[in-house]
Amino acid sequence: MQPRIPRQSTTEHGANRVDNDARLTAELAAVVAGARRRALRDGDRQIDTAHLLHTLLESDPAVSAVFEGGGAQVARLLGYLVQRSIGYGLRWQSSVEDSGALPVLPGAAGTAGWSPIAAGALEEACERAGRRGDALARGVDLLAAIVVDPQSRAVEVLRRGGVDAGELLARIAHVEQVEAGWAEYEEYEAYEEFARGVEGGD
Repeated sequence: MQPRIPRQSTTEHGANRVDNDARLTAELAAVVAGARRRALRDGDRQIDTAHLLHTLLESDPAVSAVFEGGGAQVARLLGYLVQRSIGYGLRWQSSVEDSGALPVLPGAAGTAGWSPIAAGALEEACERAGRRGDALARGVDLLAAIVVDPQSRAVEVLRRGGVDAGELLARIAHVEQVEAGWAEYEEYEAYEEFARGVEGGD
């Protein structure tokens, strides 16, 4: 399944939109900044989905919670991610993470640009939040967006860590359905309490 990423919106706004998106929660904006720092520290010429996955796993408990294997599985994935500078990541340094859907978004002088898949994933995370009725995208939205593309480096890391991307997406959907149902239940309970109060007042 290919990600629902509008070609025009990402290319129009460019790298500045990716780096300064007001549609992200403060926590997700910090993840984006952390991914940029990691790319620069590692000497990578682009910020890719593996950088985003790495920072999400390190800093967002809600993201870690959707992994069926729990902390052990997350630790195994982080172990693969920290090896990118000495292992398979060396191959990544000479190529662009690209499924062919979008052009590369170069960064400002002296900074790393965004891979097409990573830039598109951030855009999709915001749209995903909007479809849910939220104004701001959160970490789980970005996780879902980066693993939906089978060509992403994040999906490669997941495969190495024994995580099926399709099953992970199903778990994310289930968690969100439970959260939505719980919110409806709480709203119903509040209404029932209000109704009982009105009846008691009569």
